[in-house]
Amino acid sequence: MTTASAFRVEWFVDHLALERGLSPRTVEAYQGDLKRLIKQLTELGVADPADVTHHHLREHVFALKEKGLAAASIRRAISCIRTYYEFLLSEGVVDADPTERLESPRGSKVLPRVLSREETVQLLEAPDSDSRMFWRDRAILETLYATGMRVSEAVGLRLGDLDLTDGFATVMGKGSKERITPLGAAARCALRRYLTEVRPAMDRGKAQGRVFLNVRGSPLSRVAVWTLVKETAQRAGLPEGISPHTLRHTAATHLLEGGADLAMVQELLGHADIATTQIYTHLNRDHVKAVHRKFHPRS
Repeated sequence: MTTASAFRVEWFVDHLALERGLSPRTVEAYQGDLKRLIKQLTELGVADPADVTHHHLREHVFALKEKGLAAASIRRAISCIRTYYEFLLSEGVVDADPTERLESPRGSKVLPRVLSREETVQLLEAPDSDSRMFWRDRAILETLYATGMRVSEAVGLRLGDLDLTDGFATVMGKGSKERITPLGAAARCALRRYLTEVRPAMDRGKAQGRVFLNVRGSPLSRVAVWTLVKETAQRAGLPEGISPHTLRHTAATHLLEGGADLAMVQELLGHADIATTQIYTHLNRDHVKAVHRKFHPRS
């Protein structure tokens, strides 16, 4: 495995351009910041992002200062590193965030975008019903929302991972760690239609057993799913910035709003640390206040 692939550089660049919608110039700057960090880490013998510590990052920032970089450039580099580790955490590549004690750049941290229940329905029902890919697209969206899967986990699903009779999917997470996640009725229906009416004609011997295929019969890529979600959100008239991660965040938030406990949501999302799951308790303060007023005797 090359250094770039070990550090998921290409994945991160796709994330910046497609999911975050950053300009080509900003993506290029972040890519340069990341490559500079990886170069220093490699010189220190660190070959995996999971092995990076706060000490490594602090030394990197000191090195940037010693090179005479402007304060704005250093703040951007720190922002890049924070964004990079947020991405690695969301993809299950690392379990801990070494940037937690790193001096923050100016500006507050933005919480994940979450769709309302009405917006979610708009998105799920927005695929083009005249397209021959309608049931594939609908199945992808319903699966992402039903399970809260990462996009990499969804495109990695194999036919043997699905149990539509009992309504479960076996998800392969980080380090080949499996978890079982329920499939709701809507996701099961869409998957059945896709698997019986669409996928057989798409499979031309290049599917590798994957559930979701592209028009050429090859496994669907992460980038293709990002594009699908973005274009479907536009069809639904939703604000910009909707991505597969938005559906993951939305699934978790709606579960908590419906009464699910944090540990169950942690299991569903495949978070190694429940602290990662706790961000969703901050997303809807109005809901938290409403629950408090309803159940607390002194509210």
